[in-house]
Amino acid sequence: MENKEMNNQLQIELKEDVAQGTYANLAVITHSSSEFIVDFIRVMPGMPKAGVKSRIVLAPEHAKRLLRALEENIGKYERTFGPIRLLDEQSIPPMVNLKGEA
Repeated sequence: MENKEMNNQLQIELKEDVAQGTYANLAVITHSSSEFIVDFIRVMPGMPKAGVKSRIVLAPEHAKRLLRALEENIGKYERTFGPIRLLDEQSIPPMVNLKGEA
């Protein structure tokens, strides 16, 4: 029985180039009736253009699971390191939620 359970475990591969990560300081979120799209963008001071560095497309159910996982992890982070303080939100926000259809 244990062997069967071990065979059902998902093995996740993290390739070296992906493990390095991609820095983004802005996320634009759009949605349709069937998917959520999260574009991660790097905005640089003094640069008039900002490029999308990564796009993630999620089913609504997975978007909600991601929200819950982020809330749980932010809670753990803040219990360990203290509250995350948000600076002047009138400047470029780190997260943007665009309403309407994608």
